Amino acid sequence: MTIKPLQIGLLGIGTVGKGTFDVLLRNAPEIQRRAGRLITVAMVADLDIARAKTTVGDSAVVVNDARAVIANPAIDVVVELIGGYGLAKTLVLEAIAAGKHVVTANKALLALHGSEIFAAAQARGVMVAFEAAVAGGIPIIKALREGLTANRIQWVAGIINGTTNFILSEMRDKGLDFDVALKQAQALGYAEADPTFDIEGVDAAHKATLMSAMAFGIPVQFDKAYVEGITQLGAADIKYAEQLGYRIKLLGITKRVPSGIELRVHPTLVPAKRLIANVEGAMNAVMVHGDAVGTTLYYGKGAGSEPTASAVIADLVDIARLSQASPAQRVPPLAFQPDAMSDLAVLPMSEVTTSYYLRLRVADQAGVLARVTGILADAGISIDAVLQREADEVGGEGATSTDVIILTHDTQEGTMNNAMALMQALPTVLAAIVRIRKEELS
Repeated sequence: MTIKPLQIGLLGIGTVGKGTFDVLLRNAPEIQRRAGRLITVAMVADLDIARAKTTVGDSAVVVNDARAVIANPAIDVVVELIGGYGLAKTLVLEAIAAGKHVVTANKALLALHGSEIFAAAQARGVMVAFEAAVAGGIPIIKALREGLTANRIQWVAGIINGTTNFILSEMRDKGLDFDVALKQAQALGYAEADPTFDIEGVDAAHKATLMSAMAFGIPVQFDKAYVEGITQLGAADIKYAEQLGYRIKLLGITKRVPSGIELRVHPTLVPAKRLIANVEGAMNAVMVHGDAVGTTLYYGKGAGSEPTASAVIADLVDIARLSQASPAQRVPPLAFQPDAMSDLAVLPMSEVTTSYYLRLRVADQAGVLARVTGILADAGISIDAVLQREADEVGGEGATSTDVIILTHDTQEGTMNNAMALMQALPTVLAAIVRIRKEELS
């Protein structure tokens, strides 16, 4: 008996859509051997019909109305590659209501509206798959959802935005300030004309939210994530971190602690000897620590046409294999059975415990360091290391101010906030204190 091909409708045939079409065509025999049936793009919806026809030729019907794809009874799977969370949400919910399985690369959509979308899919008995939504071609969703399913996961930490990692690599390699490195990233096509979502940490927070839900079996709660980008980082901090044996990376971090779940994105000092500290350029990497397996690392391209297409097609193969199975036998979208999700609280940032890098621009006079360390001691914050620069190293000959860099041991963020307010109020502290969180990831 010949099994009919799995018929795909692509909504959007830009960078990822073209990659998906090309890889499906190029590797069709290999993919069919794995999936057990042919996977074929039958329809494409794109506002630019001429561009779409250039990509697919006569092999698929091209329309400019996504709803025509959803309404076609021959289409088994709708692949949403439009982006955003307005129209995309409406179309995904309409596809689910029409009984179509959905594959999406849209992390923003799922981070904000995942709970509603997954509930609708469960009620309709269809699958929603999103491997391409986090870390491009790296199969991190599959690892969290299936490969590590025996583990009680303790923490996940990842470089999950290639744009910011490229900027930080350039700042470290060439001693550039942030603004210059950003312009370079834009010139090379790594950063958008409006890079806000990347450089302010929002994109990474969307992805961290999804990983957190799968690691700990909690609902997606993007609104509870703490989000801080890289726009305030200076070349000096990257240089000082290096001297202390650390690299600065924008990390998405989620941790299980006794009082709940941490979910945060921020620049982070990571020991230079860790593998993840040496992930450079636009590459992505995710570390996952489970109680049985220990620490595992997943590395690869986090964006791009064919790496992301690789993840989209992996989802399509899963659907080809499982579409005939009872919904109860399929892998749940967030790894845990929908009726077994946890209501563990996502902690406010003030309750998170980590260690810190502090840089203070201070007057070059006696007793300044003693007053600063006295405030930390009174707050119960212990010091790991102090680096004090000579004034002429920082400001040139005759300078009257210098930098003091302090690394602390673990303390609660709320305690650190209070201590920083007291230090900032000292007349000998001459500029805003720079605070960067530090993670050993051991």
